[in-house]
Amino acid sequence: MYNVLLVYPKFPVSFWGGEFTREMTRKKANMPPLGLLTVAALFPRDKYRLRLIDMNVEPLGPQDLNGIDMVCTSTMVVQQESLQDVITLCADRNVPIVAGGPHPTSFHDSIPGVSHFLLGEVEGYFQYFLSDWERGQAKPVYQPEYYSDNPMTWRTLEKVPLPRYDLIDPKNYQTMCLQFSRGCPFDCEFCDITVLYGRVPRTKTNAQVIAEMDLLYKVGWRGNIFFVDDNFIGNKKRVREVLPEIIVWQQVHSYPFALNTEASLNLAKIEGLPELMVQAGYDMVFTGIESISLRALKQTSKVQNIDKDDPDFLLHAVKKLQSVGLEVTAGFINGLDGDNDEDTFDRQIAFIQQAGIATAMTGLLTVMRATRLYHRMQEEQRLLGESSGNNVSISLNYIPEMPANMLIAGYKRVIGSLYDKHLKNYFDRAFTMIKRLQPHPYLKRELHWTDLRAISLSLLKQTFSAHGKNYLVFLLKVVLRRPHHLATAVSAAVKGYHFRKITRNMLQVHSFDLFLEQEKEKLLVFLDNLVNPTRHDLQQFLANLREDIEKKRRRINQRFQADIEVKLNNFYNHITDYLPWQLEKEKIYQ
Repeated sequence: MYNVLLVYPKFPVSFWGGEFTREMTRKKANMPPLGLLTVAALFPRDKYRLRLIDMNVEPLGPQDLNGIDMVCTSTMVVQQESLQDVITLCADRNVPIVAGGPHPTSFHDSIPGVSHFLLGEVEGYFQYFLSDWERGQAKPVYQPEYYSDNPMTWRTLEKVPLPRYDLIDPKNYQTMCLQFSRGCPFDCEFCDITVLYGRVPRTKTNAQVIAEMDLLYKVGWRGNIFFVDDNFIGNKKRVREVLPEIIVWQQVHSYPFALNTEASLNLAKIEGLPELMVQAGYDMVFTGIESISLRALKQTSKVQNIDKDDPDFLLHAVKKLQSVGLEVTAGFINGLDGDNDEDTFDRQIAFIQQAGIATAMTGLLTVMRATRLYHRMQEEQRLLGESSGNNVSISLNYIPEMPANMLIAGYKRVIGSLYDKHLKNYFDRAFTMIKRLQPHPYLKRELHWTDLRAISLSLLKQTFSAHGKNYLVFLLKVVLRRPHHLATAVSAAVKGYHFRKITRNMLQVHSFDLFLEQEKEKLLVFLDNLVNPTRHDLQQFLANLREDIEKKRRRINQRFQADIEVKLNNFYNHITDYLPWQLEKEKIYQ
């Protein structure tokens, strides 16, 4: 028997990660690694003994590699730093490491230390890799035998195996996940989905979807399931075929699952489909609105968000989905070409408030490798570097149309307004959403002891916070005017706590970046003004600098300290170049 360790690298703190929400729910991670669980099912059980470590749930240590023949990982771009830690650990213990997922697929040429790369969708060739590996003849790189511009060569999903949910403890997670389709019919300029998965959405069979729901039910899961499709309604015909079977399953099992998914906003225009989704148990949909500028939407090929007969389509679509019982959460992008008016930021804030989009994830544009936007930016010589994939980083990897300082200042104003210190705007739009939201006719929102514990912790943490007054007023209004939505209100309140914490620390980290730049300038001025510099002068200046840095650093939440450490190391390495003596850094800064 071969011993294989499946490792899911750690995510940095993010808007969607729910790190501060989990302080109340006592969950360890948001969702399990569905890709790794699916790959795990491809290993023959009679030859391979598997164990999975999700580093978002538990740490990975050297002892975990004892007796391991191979480590397999799957990562997104945002997990790249944690992946490097895993690679280093495997190298230290001389354990071969296999890397797959979206990040290696796009960046394998710049990830050192990996024994074997499995690029793209692995189901079609994984057994060939295992056969080669068992014979000691595995190649450095494996990839599917298809091209993204030829839809006929993309593999069907009908033979994708059931994920190995038995390798995880579902109790550690906020929600479970399931996939119905891959690919998206739209080709937004900034998005890499069509490069990774194609423009012709491929789906699993109805039987596969029901089998996965059965499996999750049997392992004891009750609660949210997120359908992680790139665009759930990408293949509308197949969606209309699978939803009736999901409805029957939910009815037979008394609706144990609340379903969520991602879908393009044209869902609101498809007759009867939103209502069918609600009947199947869907109560939330995430959609990419990106911009309220018609010019920017056209520039980025976001055609599904444009209706030439309805100039207010975005607002009307959100209201339509809310009215049938679907909470709308949405993504917005600041910095798109064509969206460079000075009032763009205020208009975005006003739209989000008016639409009642409580969970509005707004970020700076990041140019992802292999997208059409990436190639255009290359041609226009506007690229500044590769994307980190981190949606809480206030930085740019391209030259925007509007002045960069104006864009960043405007973006900071947007997030500072949406998630202000007192969360007034947040609770206002959450109540707007609740007033419009049709009560779900099928999901029974019964409170369990875990919910009661979360509510108790929420009351304790939020009542006495800066936003405590608005929090209590919001809950009171819901109790008096929309009591059937109390569970939704409590969930929104807990999420607001997370969003405010994230926003506050995002702004503090960016302020820390600016502070380091200022200190760098002060050092240069200090050195220029010294006539006869001495070691004592320099050490005294650096001691004061270190004290100022530590004061700033202590104000930032512990979850962001790893990011701060990277910034500080870069800062210290940079200013060493300006020092008049070749001194060891640790003697200067400690």
